[in-house]
Amino acid sequence: MTEKLKVIYMGTPDFAVPPLKRLIADGYDVRLVVTQPDKARDRGKKVQATPVKAAALEAGIEVAQPEKVKNNAEFIEEIKEIAPDIIIVAAYGKILPVELLEIPRLGCVNIHASLLPRFRGAAPINRSIMAGDEETGITLMYMAEGLDTGDMIAKASVKIERKNAEELHDELSELGAELLSEYLPRIASGDISPEKQDDALSCYAPMISKEEGHVDFTKSASSIDCFVRGMPKRPGAYTDYCGVQMKIRGAEASDRTSESAPGTIIDVDEKNIYVACGEGVLAITDIQMPGKKSVKVSDYLRGNSIEKGVVLV
Repeated sequence: MTEKLKVIYMGTPDFAVPPLKRLIADGYDVRLVVTQPDKARDRGKKVQATPVKAAALEAGIEVAQPEKVKNNAEFIEEIKEIAPDIIIVAAYGKILPVELLEIPRLGCVNIHASLLPRFRGAAPINRSIMAGDEETGITLMYMAEGLDTGDMIAKASVKIERKNAEELHDELSELGAELLSEYLPRIASGDISPEKQDDALSCYAPMISKEEGHVDFTKSASSIDCFVRGMPKRPGAYTDYCGVQMKIRGAEASDRTSESAPGTIIDVDEKNIYVACGEGVLAITDIQMPGKKSVKVSDYLRGNSIEKGVVLV
């Protein structure tokens, strides 16, 4: 490290924890961690600290949780008083105003979980899987007024293969920490050549709504395979089985064929539920019924049955 930078770190969910821990381990002077306000989470609806807040407090770092950052003169003044050399952002969850971006002498640097300009926005990990992309990665970028439009500092890529959203999330989080650790000394010394994004190649990754989790069996089995792996646990991919919502937690395109209407359960064996799609057949391997835990189909069938011929809607 060429110098001991004075850092403000902004992040909220689990994704943002490894980069924060790496900054601390690398010896940077993290003066303040900014995260979203505590919220009620999970089934018990207990108010819990954000993962980033918990990590910061464990390390003895001061935490700020402003309700808003835009038009918040008191918060902006607090940041100015700290006079950070750089602000590092990872999945903070709010768009930062220009007056904040202009404070640090080295700028604001964002750890974004896609290979920009592809999948700007809130849900790049999920969207990359759902789109059937072969690879994705991390982009280290300067923050600008637009949504993930700033100049790119560095990229690192990974193969998606058959990873689900949770697996890819964890891999990219660690990769983000590594990329930040590698390039932060270079940012401090000016040994970088930022690259402008080609807006013509951009696409967006909007937040995923509950309604979006509904499986459309008129699509191909391969696209539904990607959809199931890409959906977050909440809401998850789901369908209706005999009037009951059945969440599909694991599935893959099979080599079977069928002339049945899309959504028809054409077969059930000891491990899979086979469903006709608009193209091909989907093998469902893991399901979750209301009020129950996610289980393998093989485990579910030990005490329950799935009827062939039923149409999932």
